[in-house]
Formats: sequence, C-alpha cells, structure tokens
Amino acid sequence: MSAPSFSDIQMHVVRPNQPVIGKVVESTPCLKGRSASYVRHVAIDVSGTPLAGSFCVGQSFGVIPPGQNEKGKPHAVRLYSISSPSWGEDGNGNVLSTTCKRLIDETSSDDPEEHGLFVGVCSNYLCDCKVGDEVLVSGPAGKRFLLPEDPAKHDYVFVATGTGIAPFRGMVMELLEHPDGPKDCQIHLVVGVPYGTDLMYDDWFRKMEEDHPGFHYHTVISRPEVGRRMYVDQYIVETVEPFHEVLAADRTLLYVCGIEGMQFGIYKLLETLGVSGGYVTLPEGMESMVDCDHAAMKKVRPGDRCMVEVY
Repeated sequence: MSAPSFSDIQMHVVRPNQPVIGKVVESTPCLKGRSASYVRHVAIDVSGTPLAGSFCVGQSFGVIPPGQNEKGKPHAVRLYSISSPSWGEDGNGNVLSTTCKRLIDETSSDDPEEHGLFVGVCSNYLCDCKVGDEVLVSGPAGKRFLLPEDPAKHDYVFVATGTGIAPFRGMVMELLEHPDGPKDCQIHLVVGVPYGTDLMYDDWFRKMEEDHPGFHYHTVISRPEVGRRMYVDQYIVETVEPFHEVLAADRTLLYVCGIEGMQFGIYKLLETLGVSGGYVTLPEGMESMVDCDHAAMKKVRPGDRCMVEVY
C-alpha cells in the first residue's frame, strides 16, 4: 500500500505571543479509581476566537500559565494534546479538551541535604482551574499525528502510555462516533499504566468496545497487585493473535503516544515480528535495531505508516 495521505490542516492560527482567552467549562477526574496520580479531563470553550473550528483530532494546543519564571519573564507556552474529536466536545468545534496530569517531582541537586519538590507550572495550574476560569490559549500545533484523509481505508493500532491516551480518545470518537456513522475498520488500542487505578476514560473505552465489534481495548499493567509485570511492547510481541497479523497487514497504521523513549521498544518489536518495513526508517549503516543502545535508537525515524508523539 502507498503511504497514507493527510488533509491540509490549519496550524498556528493563534500564536503564543498573541494568545486568546478560553473559558474552562469542565474539569473532571478521569482515572478508574483511587490513585496516587491526579489526572483531570479539562475542556475549554474557545468560541468567538480563531481557534474555534480550526483544530483537528491529533493536534495540540498551547496554554500560557500566569506569572513569571525564575528570570522574571512571562512563562512560555506549554503544549497539550487535544483529547476531543475535530468537532469538539460540543459538536460545533467550539470546545476543545485535554487530559492533564498534576506534576510533582523531586528536584535534582548536587546537595544531598536538599530535598525540594518541583511542581509543574502549567499542568498544576490547569488542574487547579475551575469551571468559569479564563485561560490563555494558542494553536493548533502538529501536522503529522493525524488520522488519514480517508480513515476507512485503514486499520489502526494505537499505543499509549499514561496521558498519551489523550489523542486516542478523540481519534476513537472520530472513527466510531462520526456524524456520518462509524468507519468500517479494525482498531486496537493498547494502554500501558503502572496500576489498574491509573487507567483513564476506562469505563468509556469499555463501553465503546461493547458497542463496536471493530474496536478492541487492551490494558497493560506494569505494577499489578498480583501477576506478572507487563509493558506495552512486550504485550504486543507476546499477544500473537491479533497483533502479529494486524501489524503485518498493508492497510494498518501504527500510532504511538506517551513518554519519550517508549517508541524505541515499539520499533524493536516491529523488527522482532519481521514487519518493520513502512513503520520505521533506519539510518544509513544500521542493519538491525536488536542490539542498539539508546543513542543509536534516537537516529531511527518513523516511516510513512507510523505516527509518533512523545514528550
């Protein structure tokens, strides 16, 4: 099959140096249960701005947090994956959404007595926003992590870790809840999280699996209370049916979203299965990825049938 074609899309209709005001219209927890993580589904109304109707599923939008950085300058824009379909949460392209995780981490320091915390500036700000709060936004950004121009010509393997689930929520909506009806295709969503309680939008994905025979929802838990640890690349390799056949098919497209570096395990599994052609492009002189270290793997590029968004 030839490379998938993508529609021309709009980008940067609102620049970060000239943001517009959006209004928070929803902020709800989206985890499966009680968890050490704190993740919210945040929806922002951008009606009346150039952003309205200009974003596509798979793109990102920018948020500019208030205040100044340590150098006394305004905070830079942070990008967030859009988790709504192209018609928005409202059906008219006026309300976009994202999946936002509160970030609190230990600061790095050469002083062993220092145990400070790094609190993510923008993610925590966005998680703290209440319905009715105004937010400075920009965008959209991204021109490759998109669904193809004719989605029904393809089948899909979506692989997500953590909040990398965000664009796939919108993509599944786009493919299965389109006003023109669901697309006749096979969709496999593989979601990796540390604990079962960290699954996001879990009830909704399970309902979609019940309602649509072509949608298959796979959850991979790396720190289960009982049983064996498993990671998404390992799961795909070991789950012969259906993944080996699906990934070998010419019509399949692969999408990977999550923490930077996760794509390398996916690239290697494709070689293990003997199906890497079309999905990855090796640099000149590299014949195999099997024994490559991290530095070498950074030179491997996604091919025409593989879309990667990592952060």
